[in-house]
Amino acid sequence: MPVKVSTLGHALLGLLSEQAMTGYELTASFDQSLANVWSARHSQIYPELAKLQAAGLIEQTEAGPRGSKRYAATAEGRSTVVRWLEHEPTSGVLRSERMLRVFFLWMLRPAGAVAYLRAEAQRHRDEVARYERTAGLIDAEPHPAARWARIALEAGIRFDRAMAEWADWAVAELEHVRPVERDLGKN
Repeated sequence: MPVKVSTLGHALLGLLSEQAMTGYELTASFDQSLANVWSARHSQIYPELAKLQAAGLIEQTEAGPRGSKRYAATAEGRSTVVRWLEHEPTSGVLRSERMLRVFFLWMLRPAGAVAYLRAEAQRHRDEVARYERTAGLIDAEPHPAARWARIALEAGIRFDRAMAEWADWAVAELEHVRPVERDLGKN
């Protein structure tokens, strides 16, 4: 009977199907290349690695730097990722604390809401710049998985460009707020 694997577990299995890595290297992969689609911290990765190893989906290979453990996906681990890709539906739910906050910006004075939205626009522009730097590194990588990493990264670039444009539009909308609406946001 197949083991129930979390989304983080599938991400780890996918990375470890590409190449053997230590927990530290996996964390770096999340920070550098997967950040635009999924995040994970050290404290989440190590327990998940233990579960995957106990289920026989990954195995410890040679020792990594400073005696750390290096892991690789087993054949069953790779098959688990393929089944996930081919047969398991996605939840379709995107959660964003930033967008949740937008729903409640009416509670701020207009200047506060505008400041929040301007900061969002800048954050998205900064992300685009960071992703574009990463794209240059990925484009130079000969591994076949790099092509798919680049395709996913392009989604991040396009998303953050669109979100920066949206935030700029929202600021322009707020600059034309009627006085009655403006008064609702006073604390």
